[in-house]
Amino acid sequence: MLIRLDNLKHDLPAGVVVFLVALPLCLGVALASGAPLFSGLVAGIVGGLIVSALSGSQLSVSGPAAGLTAITFSAIQELGPFDTFLLAGLIAGAIQLVLGYLGAGAIGSFIPNAVIRGMLVAIGLILIIKQIPHAVGYGADLIVDETYAPESPVTLLYEIEGAIRSISWGASTVCVGAILIVLAWDGLARRGFLLAGIVPGPLLAVIWGLLFQAFAADTMLEIPDQHFVTLPEHESLRHLMASLVHPDFSQWTNPKVYESALTIAIVASIETLLSLEAVDRLDPLRRQAPANRELKAQGIGNMVSALLGGLPITSVIVRSSANVNAGAKTRMSSMVHGILLLVSVLFLADLMNEIPLATLAAILLLTGFKLAKPAIFIDMYRRGTDQFIPFIITITAILIDDLLKGILIGTTIGLLFVIRSNFHSAIAFTRKDANYLIRFRKDVTFLNKQKFREILNAVEPQSCVLIDGSHARFIDRDILDCIIDFHEGMEAKGLSVELRNVLGYSGELDAGFMKINSNAKET
Repeated sequence: MLIRLDNLKHDLPAGVVVFLVALPLCLGVALASGAPLFSGLVAGIVGGLIVSALSGSQLSVSGPAAGLTAITFSAIQELGPFDTFLLAGLIAGAIQLVLGYLGAGAIGSFIPNAVIRGMLVAIGLILIIKQIPHAVGYGADLIVDETYAPESPVTLLYEIEGAIRSISWGASTVCVGAILIVLAWDGLARRGFLLAGIVPGPLLAVIWGLLFQAFAADTMLEIPDQHFVTLPEHESLRHLMASLVHPDFSQWTNPKVYESALTIAIVASIETLLSLEAVDRLDPLRRQAPANRELKAQGIGNMVSALLGGLPITSVIVRSSANVNAGAKTRMSSMVHGILLLVSVLFLADLMNEIPLATLAAILLLTGFKLAKPAIFIDMYRRGTDQFIPFIITITAILIDDLLKGILIGTTIGLLFVIRSNFHSAIAFTRKDANYLIRFRKDVTFLNKQKFREILNAVEPQSCVLIDGSHARFIDRDILDCIIDFHEGMEAKGLSVELRNVLGYSGELDAGFMKINSNAKET
């Protein structure tokens, strides 16, 4: 892979930012999945080093995803030992590899743009909601992305009230300071300040968090221990290698392993393809990543991750969004984040554990705002109801339930609007005195049958009717049946009917009193 030096000045700092965001996410996903914490780090390292090298996407970042936590947790509980689950992960990767060769990557192209934009906004809102507790020093849970489903509105209100009452002024100061530093630094970069174009603002924010805690120790602004990054420490490389878990191949005859593997492969593939579509939209250069190649890369990555004791991997929109916002140009930034994860596990655990979660929350709050800024809502509203309603419903469904169900619901609503649009535009009806022109402006199906019948019923007796199918490549049998029914009653109404380029069935459209154009197409 050719490395361009002019891109490294962007990719290296962006890789540092993605690493800082990915580190607690890897640990948090592992915790939520009921898996060893180290398995999340293994998955993040493999996603950064293996998947990034094989992927055709320049900006997508892969790693353990919160969207798989429920499936992973259930599979671990059902399969028992973690090494049995790893066998399922290995098989899931093989299935993804096969899907890539079968061309299944085209599935992502069928998701409407309004739904993709709704997904990005929903992710942004989730980031804001999930990071507020860490921003104010409330709660000790590790940061987990892409999931938000409060038990009830009442529960959510209690959580917000508890967060307000339990504010840590130290954590809040770190978060506000980090946000101001990043915004000010970005402003200097836009004005051409050289150093601001080289050193990323989020990196300065992390340094600010480290310095703050060093000076605030043993004061009223000291941040409690549970509000810091928690990275497992390893005494040596030998100790690290000894902590790796490998798949239990003796379970290859267990049918439950294959059931879990198929579920993981399907969900991970869908999430990857959706993330890929979203990242392509975020890319300032509008580069299009080959979806089938991405599935193959993810498949190989999941196989390697399972062999080394890691969780399943997908392309992850939060880390990818942070990568884009940090100014990354190529996949090198994702590889840098993988290298830093590996180095931190080996040598920097002590330093990483001094980073306040409030600092990382500030970075993610800014990322969330960029994904869900009000201007996006205004733009989608101006595009019309056929874009705005699927957009809003997608956001709402993701917030209420989860990412995949929200995408499915949004796509269904989008499809209904497509059907509605086709219903209204497929048939044109013009009348002049006793002459009627019925023109099929596009393919007509059973969905247009009711409107077509209403038009035919509106034709007055003693009239001339021309039904023109010149612009339709396909006319459904239901439409032809309507024409036949209309023909049977035309003599009693004294009608004259002409068909032009209408697909017909021999013997069913009576040429005796229906003049069919000589160039009519046949099926």
